[in-house]
Amino acid sequence: MFIQNALNYGHEIYTLDPDPEAPCSEISHEFVCADRNDAEAVYTLGKKCDVVTIEIENVSIEALKKLEAEGVKVFPQPRILEMAKDKGIQKQFYQDHGFPTAPFALVESKEEINNHLDLLPVMQKMRVGGYDGKGVTPIKDASDIENGFDAPSVLEQWVDYEMELAVLVARNENGDVKSFPVVEQVFDPEVNLVDYLVSPARISESVEIEARALAERLIKEIDMVGLLAVELFLTKDGKVLINEIAPRPHNSGHHTIEACYTSQYDIHMRSILNWPMGDTALRSPAAMINLVGEKGYCGAVVYEGMDSAIGMSGVYPHFYGKALTKPFRKMGHVTILGSSSDQALEKAKEIKEMIRVIA
Repeated sequence: MFIQNALNYGHEIYTLDPDPEAPCSEISHEFVCADRNDAEAVYTLGKKCDVVTIEIENVSIEALKKLEAEGVKVFPQPRILEMAKDKGIQKQFYQDHGFPTAPFALVESKEEINNHLDLLPVMQKMRVGGYDGKGVTPIKDASDIENGFDAPSVLEQWVDYEMELAVLVARNENGDVKSFPVVEQVFDPEVNLVDYLVSPARISESVEIEARALAERLIKEIDMVGLLAVELFLTKDGKVLINEIAPRPHNSGHHTIEACYTSQYDIHMRSILNWPMGDTALRSPAAMINLVGEKGYCGAVVYEGMDSAIGMSGVYPHFYGKALTKPFRKMGHVTILGSSSDQALEKAKEIKEMIRVIA
């Protein structure tokens, strides 16, 4: 989706991915099939580029730092990726710099959880390696500790939240900052993936202002260039807490392609090129559903029910070009525009019942 946007401006895009059939391979000017942590491969590709950016944090930091030291523009900066890859560094930063976040403790092993029984119940999050709901497990009481991760982790005290929110915010080298309207996220409890998102979020104006101000202050304080997704909790007593960040285009911003004047992909590109930032306002209320592989299906993907869905007004499907489906694999998304957040969400639920990702 980033490449599709960049091609509108005539940019040449070089990509690296470990999958020889990665969707980006079909529309890049140059494609390298290599592990993202292969420092030599990342460095070699980066030396051909004016600007280097990422779409997943798990990339060779060593190579990116070397490129940066040699004058290649690398955004987000490698030090930001180090922070994003380690949930412990994130949480400590929030605490040290006065950002609201849930109480937490850092542990090196499963055994150390016993030293923090006063925090229970907690969500144990592996400091590194977790992604799309993996590396996260609840520890409700002492009996759950044996099922915890025996790895360096964050123990985050459970938050009694009303809803989960997200704010996308971008910053260029000039220091110009723009945020998007707050997004409301509804997660699938089974796999901890976003089931629906709605924008504008169904929150008060004061919460909207507070959430966007937090995200804008955070990107300035970490001195980041690029697009930052800031995931938040809105507690039942009205507090806004930072959950975690992702310094890249994000699932919570896919709707912006159709719903906003400037999409998250366009503003990411603008920010890393130090261009004017564009208008982040909504053109229309919107909802989005993720298209994930159905349980029990592995193999060549089939999108069942799509004919009915695309016959509806305001429905925009995006398939990611992945040839093979498996249970809960993200295969695409559908954005639905509506007259209000509630109306878009109702239509999204209807769409979700129509479409099945099978093999």
